[in-house]
Amino acid sequence: MATTADVHPVDEIPPVRQLAAFGLQHVLAMYAGAVAVPLIVGGALKLSPADLAYLITADLLVCGIATLIQCVGFWRFGVRLPIMQGCTFAAVSPMVLIGTTEGGLPAIYGSVIVAGLAIMLLAPLFGRLLRFFPPLVTGTVILIIGVSLLPVAGNWAAGGAGAKDFGEPRNLALAGFVLAVVLGVQRFAPAFLSRIAVLLGIAAGLAVAVPFGFTDFSGVGDADWVGVSTPFHFGTPQFRLSAIVSMLVVALVTMTETTGDLIAVGELTGRKVEPRPLADGLRADGLSTVLGGVFNTFPYTAYAQNVGLVGMTRVRSRWVVAAAGGILVLLGLLPKLGAVVAAIPAPVLGGAGLVMFGTVAASGLRTLARVGFQGNDNLTVVAVSVAIGLLPVGVPTVYAQFPDWFQTVMNSGISAGCLSAIVLNLLFNHLPVRRSSADGAQSAGLPVGGGEEAVEQPREEAV
Repeated sequence: MATTADVHPVDEIPPVRQLAAFGLQHVLAMYAGAVAVPLIVGGALKLSPADLAYLITADLLVCGIATLIQCVGFWRFGVRLPIMQGCTFAAVSPMVLIGTTEGGLPAIYGSVIVAGLAIMLLAPLFGRLLRFFPPLVTGTVILIIGVSLLPVAGNWAAGGAGAKDFGEPRNLALAGFVLAVVLGVQRFAPAFLSRIAVLLGIAAGLAVAVPFGFTDFSGVGDADWVGVSTPFHFGTPQFRLSAIVSMLVVALVTMTETTGDLIAVGELTGRKVEPRPLADGLRADGLSTVLGGVFNTFPYTAYAQNVGLVGMTRVRSRWVVAAAGGILVLLGLLPKLGAVVAAIPAPVLGGAGLVMFGTVAASGLRTLARVGFQGNDNLTVVAVSVAIGLLPVGVPTVYAQFPDWFQTVMNSGISAGCLSAIVLNLLFNHLPVRRSSADGAQSAGLPVGGGEEAVEQPREEAV
């Protein structure tokens, strides 16, 4: 049997007791986001409560299967890193449009299946693009991922978007209590407990929430004990050209987002993502998306929420996230358990989310600390990319007058910021500099070019 010295921390298998605790922590961190997509799409299509419940259980089941494919992997599918998978929000608007104007759920599922196949075909191409992601780009993307997620945590802390008591002081007080517990456990508790600080914070928050009337367990009694998602439950898929084109744009966006998330996890775990593992991870995304179209759910991508949890807890084992995938499969097969988890109030998740999402942003800053900013335009690359990435976060309707395909790409702060960072890095660090500028810099004794070497060099070497 291999000792811990013989295996990378990503491949270590913790004891079963720790696997269950760490895995549950990952599930709680992503659960609200995982069920939000079927709730939004099902509500827009005016589905019955029974059909809506079916969508949620199908989503949880495929979330679990997709996570297992990504973490455990088989053949050329799966990046084999601690990555949680969930439905992408980038597909919500196109799916609502397809469902309400072009044929309902069957038309959605037809386009989702085609998009999944396209992702699998394009995965090797994206893998070869990894050289365009030096620390300058990856650090900027990770920073944008973290900062763009903070409004999500803020909405949860205030009670959840659309809640009648949104912004009530008691909601924020509960979120603040959870945040304090998480920080206290991480600072003062023994090593094992500090690694499940988020889980303990959520448990403490739930213990306070129940007597103060924050929770509603009425849905638990109405939920079935067992539920199995069968293929094409809502009818045979319909393949409509306009719907397929819309979903192919979504596929490109999700591939860009997943690339950023995989690189971020590689940075946090100390296992750098190379072109082949990146292609394997994207191929797993495509397979999961095809399964989503078959089993009545939606396109899948890596979940940035859980990237922050990996960085915060420093638990790098992919088998922990595989355990979380197993828990999601159980929740998908046992709707009553899913209803119990769904009863956790939003402010409890918000308090934990502030720490997790802030950790992602801080990880981006740590990566950028390795980049040289003297004698080049790297600061401009970061500044403009962060501004473009956060523009739709701060002003959600900024692109409302643009075509649908443009909104699909640019309304995702992660994909907009990622594309900006790649293009600006190519512009400033790969294209030849003007002769006069180079001559002037040389005469002043300054480094010139700002190319790949300037991007990769530590700060003191660049100076």
